[in-house]
Amino acid sequence: MNALTYDAVNIGDELPSLQLPRVNRTTLALFAGASGDHNPIHIDTDFARKAGMPDVFAQGMLGMAWLGRLLTQWAPQSQLRRFDVRFQGITHLGHAVRCSGRVVEKLEHNGERCVRVEVLSANQYGQTRIAGEALVALR
Repeated sequence: MNALTYDAVNIGDELPSLQLPRVNRTTLALFAGASGDHNPIHIDTDFARKAGMPDVFAQGMLGMAWLGRLLTQWAPQSQLRRFDVRFQGITHLGHAVRCSGRVVEKLEHNGERCVRVEVLSANQYGQTRIAGEALVALR
């Protein structure tokens, strides 16, 4: 990872995107085990169907974790000052999620030079699943 500097980053710069493989049952089960989120709507087809869904679907925090990976592949986690998201749609089985981000502001925050980055995850149909922003401190 190259050390980013405040002076080298410009408004409009895009983060390298993160393309993920299609969501499958194994991914959901592994995330349930890793996160402790064993809500049956994410791992039990019968339960999901009784709840009115066509099948199980991804945990919202899995999508946020992918956006977190996008950010920490761009800058070290230690430089992340804030990370907020809005869940805007369900990520169903078979969705291939792409995470992207771009610098939208340069500012000083609590005595540190920072950039505000808008982040977004979308499925292969271009439908936004999660949108948010992060504040990243840069030297």
